[in-house]
Amino acid sequence: MFGETQAFSGFSVDDVEAARTFYGETLGIRVSEANGLLTLHLAGDREVLVYPKGADHRPATFTILNFPVPDIDAAVDELGRRGVRFERYEGMPTDAKGIFRGGGPLIAWFTDPAGNVLSVLEQDS
Repeated sequence: MFGETQAFSGFSVDDVEAARTFYGETLGIRVSEANGLLTLHLAGDREVLVYPKGADHRPATFTILNFPVPDIDAAVDELGRRGVRFERYEGMPTDAKGIFRGGGPLIAWFTDPAGNVLSVLEQDS
């Protein structure tokens, strides 16, 4: 039934303006807005819908977007210069920069202003 449909994902935020600033300016993603909703225009011609949920918003407790990068140290340094703080989770020891190097791809988690979890992870191009 949906084999030919161009599906897209979405997530909620409690402040659309803060989300637009964060995704557009801090992360440098092309963002458009229509009818009070944001669309993130990601590489690979992919779109993600960001919608307001106000007081009912609950941040995702899982990683909603992963950004592959060729050099995680450089990406974490640049994000840090842009004001991004990296998360640390129990059982997932990270280095001083906030990068988990304990197996699998090197990864660092951070949140958007609404508390949704994002990551950068090192991946060969």
